[in-house]
Amino acid sequence: MSHLTSVCVYCGSSNNGPTSHREAANALGKMMAERGIGLVYGGGRAGVMGAVADSVLSAGGKVTGIIPDFLMRHEVGHMNITELEVVDTMHARKARMAELSDAFLILPGGLGTLEEYFEIVTWRQLGLHDKPIAVLNTDGYWDRLRDTVNGIVEANYARPESAAMTSYVGTAEQALDTLERQISGSEHLSSEML
Repeated sequence: MSHLTSVCVYCGSSNNGPTSHREAANALGKMMAERGIGLVYGGGRAGVMGAVADSVLSAGGKVTGIIPDFLMRHEVGHMNITELEVVDTMHARKARMAELSDAFLILPGGLGTLEEYFEIVTWRQLGLHDKPIAVLNTDGYWDRLRDTVNGIVEANYARPESAAMTSYVGTAEQALDTLERQISGSEHLSSEML
């Protein structure tokens, strides 16, 4: 594959986080639509999740949401996106999101976002996929995540290559540029902040 066509975005569904996180999501969504990159995400309408979906849509882009039935019943599904798939379980949701995506991008979020990040990195470590992974480190939000992963490597519970599977970036533009370069094969994975 030489062109990035879809990105799975993991992020928070709460409206309680800093405004700057939703602003970064808005910038990302607009840029994705402008570059013709479709969004694959958890299908919600609130928080950072809703912000990125709304901004992709507002800029004329494609949004595919995957949501489990129990969350749909609680009326958190975004009904105005391009396509909303309702699945049976959280496990089915994550597998489907991974299947539909060329790359993964982590935005600010909570425990669910962390769980998704660690799962997708572990899947890559185990050879279940070879898709690029980046973290949009808005306001240094994920600095402690990077420190934790580096600590795991230092304690010899993971190899340095495992930490290098994630690129940490500061802006939406850097995130998409990094993922596009990795998809095209012109850049090796790096855990350094751009």
